[in-house]
Amino acid sequence: MNGVKSGKKLRLVVLCPHFAPDMAPTGAVMTRIVHELAALGHELHVVSSLPWYREHAIESGWGGKLWRVEKTAWGSITRVHPFPGKTKQNLLRRAFGFVLFSAVVGLRSIVAGGFPRRIDGVLAMSPPLTLGLTGWFTKLFRGGMLVFNIQDIFPDAAAQTGAITNRQILGAARWLERVSYERSDAVVLLSDDLQRNVAAKLSIKFHSRLHVIPNFVDTSAIVPGDRMTRYRGELGIDDRVVVMYAGNVGFSQSLELVLAAAKAMPNIAFVINGDGAARKSLQDKVKNESINNVYFADYQPIERLSEVLASGDVHVVPLKAGLASVSVPSKLYSILSAGRPVVAAIDSGTEIPRTLAESGAGIAVAPDNEVDFISALQILISDGAKRDAMGVLGRTWVEHHASAGAVAKRYEAIYLNNR
Repeated sequence: MNGVKSGKKLRLVVLCPHFAPDMAPTGAVMTRIVHELAALGHELHVVSSLPWYREHAIESGWGGKLWRVEKTAWGSITRVHPFPGKTKQNLLRRAFGFVLFSAVVGLRSIVAGGFPRRIDGVLAMSPPLTLGLTGWFTKLFRGGMLVFNIQDIFPDAAAQTGAITNRQILGAARWLERVSYERSDAVVLLSDDLQRNVAAKLSIKFHSRLHVIPNFVDTSAIVPGDRMTRYRGELGIDDRVVVMYAGNVGFSQSLELVLAAAKAMPNIAFVINGDGAARKSLQDKVKNESINNVYFADYQPIERLSEVLASGDVHVVPLKAGLASVSVPSKLYSILSAGRPVVAAIDSGTEIPRTLAESGAGIAVAPDNEVDFISALQILISDGAKRDAMGVLGRTWVEHHASAGAVAKRYEAIYLNNR
């Protein structure tokens, strides 16, 4: 493998689907990794998308060009057209957009920071999975090693939720997945569960390339706050206990559990904050069944994340059965940083239940089980002192285990130590 000597300033090209000010969770992750690596003295050239995540369309003031380049103190940022579809539910349209986006990213990546300057490595992020081969393409032209960061394992989640059923499409996606891993010099997974999933798909000679580096949270930006926020007032919620889900409203999340809990506890306010392919069907169900204590809210600017999370007294992390080995909801760390307890409905023995058990910051129950989910919520709803104590424990845990600086140094070490 290609490598650099310890102590050398790295020159890296970073390929990712979102970057600040785009407010997607993966954008927040990669933005912080880049800034932490820059603080270590490295030169970075980011190739990402124009901001589009919030409305699933290019944001006002950013359109009109196929790409935009800006210089920074640590390198540069190139933002290219993401080719967004009008709806997240049109899977083929989204796939076509990802391919076009990845192709333009690849073309821009070979000149990012000045071609033909040799680089020390490429850091590519999935999803979209197509950025893996884009990273390999960049490496072929620019040199260095390719580190492939996997936030969610595709196509496993799409297959298990039924989002993709066509065997030919699944076969092509699994071929692309395997080839992308094999072309990478290092593959970074968020948990031991995801590492085992990927290892099972590769021959043993590739296993040494797999690394586990969890995501992190900015504990200085997301802090415990007073529950009676301005955000509550905007939603029309008084001082009732609030149970909140904040994140992607997709079919991987068992948000039907939230509606069932709302029906069982009509005096509690339930907030679903975010957007995604499942939101409309959930809103239709709320309307058709006259569930009056569920509030839907759009994504808020990243600057308000701490306030939004503080508005919830209890946060929920529901994930459908079988998906914990392909996805780790990074929202958990943000919730713990905000000092709020968690009820997680997720496969037992996986990363989130282990974290909650280790930190004492919440309760984990079996996925897709309404009775257990509602019972766990009722325990925390009825005991404010218990909620507060769990919130303090979660904040303490995340301060010691999920700092951005420590995570960035682990990425740095991969480039410095591999040959």
